[in-house]
Amino acid sequence: MSFDISDIKKIAHLSSLAITDEEASALSKNFEKILTIKKKMKESNTDNIEPLSHPFDTAQPTRPDQVSEQNQREKMQAIAPEVKAGLYIVPQFVETES
Repeated sequence: MSFDISDIKKIAHLSSLAITDEEASALSKNFEKILTIKKKMKESNTDNIEPLSHPFDTAQPTRPDQVSEQNQREKMQAIAPEVKAGLYIVPQFVETES
């Protein structure tokens, strides 16, 4: 599968992203590289490989839960464009059927 600039532009539009033709061209090349790697991985023989839950055979170090900063809700809501009943009000961006 290949991605041309029109495919990348369509994906960007669906994602609400504005990209230039140069960016679309670069992304197209990146997608091609990703698909090449995916193809190589799919072709790899993993019959005698045991599944891993983690790439390293060690336990992750844990630390005690500690509060590192204070609640700043009021401070953040004071600078928000619109807040109602403690909730951030944002413009509707998903169309609903009537």
